[in-house]
Amino acid sequence: MNHLKYEKSPYLKQHAENPVDWYPWCEEAFALAEERDLPVFLSIGYSTCHWCHVMAHESFEDAEIAKILNEHFISVKVDREERPDIDSVYMRACQAMTGSGGWPLTILMTPDKKPFFAGTYFPKHGRFGQPGLSSLLNAVSEKWHTDKAALLSQGAQVTAFLKQQAAASETLQQSAQADPRSTIEEALSYFVKTFDRKNGGFGGSPKFPSPHNLLFLMAQKGRKGDKYLSMAEKTLTQMYLGGIFDHIGGGFCRYATDDAWLVPHFEKMLYDNALLLLSYSQCWYETGVTLYRTVADKIATYILRELTDSAGGFYCGQDADSDGEEGKYYVFTPEEIRTVLHLAPAASFCAQYDITPQGNFEGKSIPNLLYTKDRGLLPDEDVLRILYEYRLERTALHKDDKILTGWNGLAIAAFAKAARQLKKADYLEAALAACEFVWTHLQEDGKVLARWRNGHAAYAGTLDDYAFFLWGLLECYNTTWNPLFLKRANQLGRTMLDLFFDAEEGGCYLYAKDSEQLFMRPKETYDGALPSGNAVAAFVMKKLAFFTGASIWDEAADKQCRYMDHICKDFPAGHGFYLWMASRALWEEEQLICTIQHSHRQQ
Repeated sequence: MNHLKYEKSPYLKQHAENPVDWYPWCEEAFALAEERDLPVFLSIGYSTCHWCHVMAHESFEDAEIAKILNEHFISVKVDREERPDIDSVYMRACQAMTGSGGWPLTILMTPDKKPFFAGTYFPKHGRFGQPGLSSLLNAVSEKWHTDKAALLSQGAQVTAFLKQQAAASETLQQSAQADPRSTIEEALSYFVKTFDRKNGGFGGSPKFPSPHNLLFLMAQKGRKGDKYLSMAEKTLTQMYLGGIFDHIGGGFCRYATDDAWLVPHFEKMLYDNALLLLSYSQCWYETGVTLYRTVADKIATYILRELTDSAGGFYCGQDADSDGEEGKYYVFTPEEIRTVLHLAPAASFCAQYDITPQGNFEGKSIPNLLYTKDRGLLPDEDVLRILYEYRLERTALHKDDKILTGWNGLAIAAFAKAARQLKKADYLEAALAACEFVWTHLQEDGKVLARWRNGHAAYAGTLDDYAFFLWGLLECYNTTWNPLFLKRANQLGRTMLDLFFDAEEGGCYLYAKDSEQLFMRPKETYDGALPSGNAVAAFVMKKLAFFTGASIWDEAADKQCRYMDHICKDFPAGHGFYLWMASRALWEEEQLICTIQHSHRQQ
């Protein structure tokens, strides 16, 4: 076994028996690279990533590749979910050098951590115009020994460029004038132009749920008619009908590879399902349409059944692969359905859920409702339960059972708010249990830690961990009105300001001032699969200002929002969560605030 054998991360443990002599991210690895005068091969991924598995099987389990890496490189493995700071910084390098990014992320860099080459997945041998990993490694090794100065210069140029890019962005936002109303209108215009009227969603394939954008659209209800709400409804409805939703076991897969939401990338993640629980429960709250409540309940059931630790925390997600095949766990044939169900129910299920002899995915069928003639026909829950129990007999999907503070914060917020909107006591119970788990197990000396697994918490929390967990605390307060949650949020929020907030210019840095300092310290503002930490930080600062009335929160929220207003001008549609918050702040209905004054009679 290599140096990963004592790590807690499921992703790192997947590589602990590779012939590659992997190190975790540690000073020992970089000191050894300096001592042996070797470049560093950095590979970043996560345990439920399909293409990470493919590259591992093709290359990292291969003796030939291992020999090259062990002789000519120091190899470092990073779980992006444990160390989003490392992932973010080196993903920026990859995007700057190649124009794109993804996982597995492949970085070649100097012993002082400066990247000089970047990419994502590489096959062992070149094909379809893509270089093979073996030839790439051999070429870099030769270059390191014959013209190392060129690679060192490349690394210095890349890091200098990224720092200049970040500085230019800061200068631009200071000089620009920003009006959130016009930014919101520009974002809405973009969503109207890119909306897929037939299938819902925005743009072409692949299609991502992006629930924070749907929340933004729903927040426009009644302001200019309900056309934006209708766009959100269409998208939420089509996603449910498609194969991206697991009709047998509940919950949503990561994204769809096609326009119609039929064929998913089959991994399921906690953060997607938490944000979609928020979106569907909010859509039911806005419309009263039963479908959205039903889907919200199915998402919640999935999380509680599949991703919840007995102690209350929520796990990261489930793999796309089983028995080495992507999606095998989820697909069916008509013959298989007939062996599980009686003849009449089998025929009805196959007709309703598109289970055909030719199949819709590699010869088998992903259950979906896109093509059923009667979409209003409610599913037979008894049939779905029988098929769910049958499916449990298949090879179990790998489950990443890390408990991450940030992702748990999103799930806590979702369950607490859904409990309030849907009047579900068990959802509140789940939110409070997870909240207590994080508060008890993922703090040290008043600071948040990022990951817990097998009784062990580690890694300094990033901005996302603080901001997302604060959101969860505030939703628990908003649902229970227990002042304990507000007290904890105020305490943790002040720590967030101290560690991350730029009190001069506004905005929060990704990692804390007392964390490991990488070659740059970015302020992440763009929404990806998750809303940005800066957007959620603005949201919780506003909430704390409202709930506490403290000037520290008024001042911080004003500065943070001014910063975000300027940043959003560059690409408004890429900041949906912040614009959701801004929309609510600008046009929210009036609120009635009641106070109780206690009088004490003299004895």
